[in-house]
Amino acid sequence: MQKTTSPKALGQILKSTRKQKGLNQYQAGNLVGITQAMVSRIERGESNARIDTLFRLLAALEMEMIVRPREKTPNLSEGDNW
Repeated sequence: MQKTTSPKALGQILKSTRKQKGLNQYQAGNLVGITQAMVSRIERGESNARIDTLFRLLAALEMEMIVRPREKTPNLSEGDNW
């Protein structure tokens, strides 16, 4: 299980999983009904994608999201404070 606390880190996880599945951004976008450019923005953590789009992308990559209380850490990086 991979842990993420920022859009950029989530994008990196999605990109890695997409590549492991042998999909390019265009193919992944077609599975979800979004453009290659949107997949690229999501993977860079720059997108304001709707939550349903994110869940469709997770499903297409055979992934799931688990939400739980966050552990307290004293040294949060700047990207974690969004």
